[in-house]
Amino acid sequence: MQTRWISRLLPASTHTRPTEWSRAAIGVSMGTLMSVWVCSLFFGLPVAMHLIGPLGASAILLFAVSSGALAQPWSILGGYFCATLVSLVVVHFLGRDLNSACLAAGVSLIAMCLLRCLHPPAGALSLLIVLADPASASLGWAVLEPVMLAAACMLVAAMAYNNLTRVRYPKKSETAAPAAQAAAGDPGITAQDLQKALEQMEAFIDVTPEDLEALIKASEQNARRRSVTEVFTQGPS
Repeated sequence: MQTRWISRLLPASTHTRPTEWSRAAIGVSMGTLMSVWVCSLFFGLPVAMHLIGPLGASAILLFAVSSGALAQPWSILGGYFCATLVSLVVVHFLGRDLNSACLAAGVSLIAMCLLRCLHPPAGALSLLIVLADPASASLGWAVLEPVMLAAACMLVAAMAYNNLTRVRYPKKSETAAPAAQAAAGDPGITAQDLQKALEQMEAFIDVTPEDLEALIKASEQNARRRSVTEVFTQGPS
């Protein structure tokens, strides 16, 4: 039992190649630099640097795991907007202290879930907006402007770089065609079935139904190849 518990702490094996790590790393660096630089042109370097933490975290999602549901355009734009707006409301009524910052992070999570724009770096952003540096705090409600400008720049950089490096982004929601019947009376699995399954799990799972459907189809093809190979290898009994 103890060995099984310890095994859960070990990292899972990665399924990406080193070339993909390098591609994503370059994108993260360029995207973060572009966002901070553009933001600094309009609002000054102190304000832009104050946002660099959440921006760097967003860059990891948008460039390294761009197919995830948490890395899509509405997630970053909606998430940043919700976190900033909630934090400003909290500051207006409760001031700037640690308790207010933690409350803002929690309420931001609820707001993002309601608007279907969950984006983890926005949680860090809500803390930074409440516990802002003097330059950012002096902007008041106008701090929403540099936040959204930086988010938009990160999104533009991700869209340009990912597609130029042959990674489709953003992830398009495609209408799934009826799955081929594996046997009489077997309707197969479609994206709609997977969507319902995700909803029934009632947990945060960063994957789209389209990706799940592609994985299932790829697994079925591999299973068929393995079955054919085994038949020819073993021969008639």
